[in-house]
Amino acid sequence: MRHPFLLLALLLATTTSLFAQFPGRPAPTGRVYGKVVDEAGAPVGYATVQVAGQVVDPATQSLKDTLLAGQFTEDNGDFNIENLAVRGNYELVISFLGYAEMRQPFDFGGAASRDLGNLTLETSASTLSEVTVTAEASLSTLSLDRKSYRVDKDLSSAGGTAVDALKNVPSLSVDLDDNVSLRNGSPQVFIDGRPTTLSLDQISANTIESVEVITNPSAKFDAGGGAAGIVNIVLKKNQQVGYNGNLRVGGDSQGGYNLGGDLNARGEKVNAFASGMLMSNRRTSLSTTLRESYFGDPNTLISQTSESTNQGTFGNVRAGLDYFLDNRNTLTLSGSYMNGQFAPKGTITTSTDYLYASGTENASYDRFSVQDRNFSNYGAALQFKHLFPQPGAEWTADLSYNAVSFSGNSLYRNEYDSGALSQERQESTGSGSFLTLQSDFVAPLDAKTKLEGGIKATLRGNVSDQANFVNPGEGDDWTQVVQLSDYFAFNDNVFAGYLQAGREVGAWGFQAGLRAESSFYRGELADRDSSFSIDYPLSLFPSAFITRKLNETDQLQLAYTRRVNRPNFFQTMPFTDFSDSLNLRRGNPQLLPEFTTSLELSYQNIFPSGNNLLVSVYYKQATDLIAGYQFTEFNETLGEEVIVTSYANTDQATAYGAEATLKTNLFGWLDLTSNLNVYQSNVNASNLEAGLQVNRMSAFLKETAQIRLPNNFALQLNGEYRSQASFTPTTNNDAFRGGGGGTQNTAQGYTQSVWFVDASLRKSFWDNAASLTLSVQDVFGSREFGTFTQTDFFSQETSRLMNPQTVRLNFAYRFGKMDTSLFQRKNTNNTSQGGDMIGG
Repeated sequence: MRHPFLLLALLLATTTSLFAQFPGRPAPTGRVYGKVVDEAGAPVGYATVQVAGQVVDPATQSLKDTLLAGQFTEDNGDFNIENLAVRGNYELVISFLGYAEMRQPFDFGGAASRDLGNLTLETSASTLSEVTVTAEASLSTLSLDRKSYRVDKDLSSAGGTAVDALKNVPSLSVDLDDNVSLRNGSPQVFIDGRPTTLSLDQISANTIESVEVITNPSAKFDAGGGAAGIVNIVLKKNQQVGYNGNLRVGGDSQGGYNLGGDLNARGEKVNAFASGMLMSNRRTSLSTTLRESYFGDPNTLISQTSESTNQGTFGNVRAGLDYFLDNRNTLTLSGSYMNGQFAPKGTITTSTDYLYASGTENASYDRFSVQDRNFSNYGAALQFKHLFPQPGAEWTADLSYNAVSFSGNSLYRNEYDSGALSQERQESTGSGSFLTLQSDFVAPLDAKTKLEGGIKATLRGNVSDQANFVNPGEGDDWTQVVQLSDYFAFNDNVFAGYLQAGREVGAWGFQAGLRAESSFYRGELADRDSSFSIDYPLSLFPSAFITRKLNETDQLQLAYTRRVNRPNFFQTMPFTDFSDSLNLRRGNPQLLPEFTTSLELSYQNIFPSGNNLLVSVYYKQATDLIAGYQFTEFNETLGEEVIVTSYANTDQATAYGAEATLKTNLFGWLDLTSNLNVYQSNVNASNLEAGLQVNRMSAFLKETAQIRLPNNFALQLNGEYRSQASFTPTTNNDAFRGGGGGTQNTAQGYTQSVWFVDASLRKSFWDNAASLTLSVQDVFGSREFGTFTQTDFFSQETSRLMNPQTVRLNFAYRFGKMDTSLFQRKNTNNTSQGGDMIGG
């Protein structure tokens, strides 16, 4: 635990000493060119030429170890690669079928161009079956506007879901209910930049290429969905000429398994991609609840233990193609389908001590539950992209649609120590959909000025039909409880437009934007002739960014944004969830959206050694914060006074803090990514209860270590620590298993501190074409999440542990070949067929 703090402190001190050593100036670009010939001096056409290196990416101002550019040689063997940063060391990689791969280091030496002359390929006796990794991408990339995490380089997520992938991303934390928090706030989660009806545990980590974290999105991005920022999950899709793909299979100690594959194929006019997967996982959860109640006569002391399992099996297919109409116009069509089933079951044992003045009496009962939940999900997207002759100018039009349907049955059986028996049954069906239409443009006005704008419509709808039945005994005497049976529907439509402009003035950069959104929310209890609405005909969301380049490696940025968090389906659905009679849950249809204003000052330093430090201080203020709120009421069905957890709007909440993220390499074989966040949160909920306020200092620490070992072994260790926190967000709206669950914003308590460590070991073989990964999740069995709640009528402490020390073994095989004749009629007279390849 001491290492990350000391390392960050040391580098902060180093940063201060190096500050302002280099004068600010724009980074010049250059080109490298030459000719590829064979041993006889004859030109080699259609050879693959790629440039790899560790340089500052002009787009993100972050240091990346990756493939930077590439092309095929002309018929005469010539190549010409432009727009490379002049400052930096590079390596030219040339490959072609029948020849040994050639690697040529080079730099520009201060010049604007570099002629490498004739480069000779030598004949290789054995190249037909080789798969060559030409560059290894960095696990994480830091920049002022976002953090990017390469999931396909993360050993511990192999064979897992998006939950496993996101919990290793700097700044993010994921709890046992798959709720994602970003700086202790609720982010908006996208897949490929679009909203989705999938939950995180329905997305295979093997299909994810990277995760982008944007703490302060500009006016270009949706203002709603998450006050903390945006988490964008980028799925794999390659556009290298030829074909490439991977196959994978794995299993875990809980009895889960996964298998799947991806394939990309690109020719001159078409790039096609497809993937498929089948996954089964099993979650085992142990939890305890201890509650002391101060209401009712007599007061009670309740102890509850529960054990549950959730077996889920699901599969999906995804396919699409990019059709290159010409050099400037591309049409992309994609679609996906998923189907699956979850089968939760569990046992809850509740013991109640009734604290009479004359003494204590005890009663207990067991509650057995068996559930069956089925879902299907499909989606389609169509995108058109046009590039204008002016560099950087483009126009895109995008349409996407996602739909989900689900059904479920739940049976609850209560067996009391008195010998009495009762049963409950719930039947539910529902559906949901997302329709998104948008169009965007980018128009550089000159070399230093850029204008962007667009329009967007998001149409969202959900329907849920739920029926509840009770049975006083063993027989078939079921009676429907009408007051608990509802048909609920809502439509949430958002229409938006934005315009933003950016300008570079010397070492300064300025960007300002304004987004306008109209939102219309309609909820309806159809069987009760009851409806409600939340309308905001016009809301404005400005954003502003000021960037100062101190030199080529240091820069500052000040960001201002305004965002909104609208109530979701389950927060407004007025059903009472009786799955746990001690913790009843219900939505609040009267919730209002919460609006958040954010300020953030960030400093980035890219050290000459390739290390990267990003430090931010931030302040957030929220009005009408959506918070969990617990109250008592008499429940006619149970015939007693009960505690209900629902949602309410508080007066306001503020949070301020500092975050530091460090990516560093030590000794050449150890890569460290350290993330530290310390913040103060203040919640004022005096509108709900007189004097109800919470002020708490909290801390979050995450460390990822990747160790390169001999003989193609690699070891990865992931650790996380989270201190007590005043409130934790709910982002996982899981319709397929009943929805809800987990912790949420609250002014009546806090989450307990938690820490855990994951470990993974990977062996690569067959010239890096295949790998075997062994991982252990929660090595010490310490990932135990808990809460403490204190009100005037009860105090409660909970804890829950899920799937500790789970072992996973995953095998993956990558393949590929560079083939320029894909999707074309074969010409037997053409011997230029390309070389075997695979991307890193």
